[in-house]
Amino acid sequence: MKNTIRIGLIGARGYVGSELIRLLQNHPQFQLAFVSSREREGQRVADFEAGVDPALMYVNHGPEAAAFAAADALVLALPNGKAHAFVAAVDGLNQDPVILDLSADYRFDARWYYGLPELTRARAPGERRISNPGCYATAMQLAIAPLSGRIRGPVQCFGVSGYSGAGTSPSDKNNVELLRDNLMPYSLAGHIHEREVSIQLAEDIEFMPHVAPQFRGISMTVNLHLEAPTTAAELVSLYRDRYADEPLIRVAESAPWVSRIAGRTGVEIGGFTVSADGRRVVIISTLDNLLKGAASQALQNLNLAFGLDELAGLNEQERLP
Repeated sequence: MKNTIRIGLIGARGYVGSELIRLLQNHPQFQLAFVSSREREGQRVADFEAGVDPALMYVNHGPEAAAFAAADALVLALPNGKAHAFVAAVDGLNQDPVILDLSADYRFDARWYYGLPELTRARAPGERRISNPGCYATAMQLAIAPLSGRIRGPVQCFGVSGYSGAGTSPSDKNNVELLRDNLMPYSLAGHIHEREVSIQLAEDIEFMPHVAPQFRGISMTVNLHLEAPTTAAELVSLYRDRYADEPLIRVAESAPWVSRIAGRTGVEIGGFTVSADGRRVVIISTLDNLLKGAASQALQNLNLAFGLDELAGLNEQERLP
């Protein structure tokens, strides 16, 4: 019989928390130890999420309660700035559960494993503290990485996300009426994902995010210049070779559509365009910000942490064809 691995989820009311509950429920070995939400404390999880054990109730675990809970792993699906207290509480008890943080709190901490499996899985074995990459940052890195070391000057990244990326707390960026027939730019310089990708790839990144009227999905247009000229055909071959063994990445010559990636686990990269002199390159990547941009990537990282099949629990019907 397979051993059951108990997962505690903290911050379960948001869109990513909902996706995580669904994925963990369908996992062959993971089991929800508890689901914590301040707003839904005492209510049945099954009243909000389909297919969940009717006996499972939302709790409201603060840092100490979470640290004392019987969980093999804690997943922190909290806003930026909220993870530190939970990590400190666990460390204070000298316990060693796996902690996976979906916020940006530990993405710049060298003591934590930065979990973008397609680029960093060689460092995953034995890691107990995992920082999940940002959704935009995942789209940028996978689009740029095969060319790293050949780039001249800054890389410009024009990103467009569905409004679920703004979370559930009301704001202009998730106001459906304001977004109708609109594209909303924000944080056009100095966005945290700009710094994140610059550090991870050792490249100068300039990122310009926008919110679109659709609920989910990211389209990332990457513009860069190369030291030596290339062709579109060479780029397609390079990317297909680089990602040949990656079941969640699909490389195509044509530009990917965000509508085709919504609700799917994976990344599409394509639209390879080269200037007449062969030195300017444009590449487009798409992903679902709630899945490969957050929840399904978290599941990949948890699987790696416990020595399981990296794709365990990921619905094959939701993967890219």
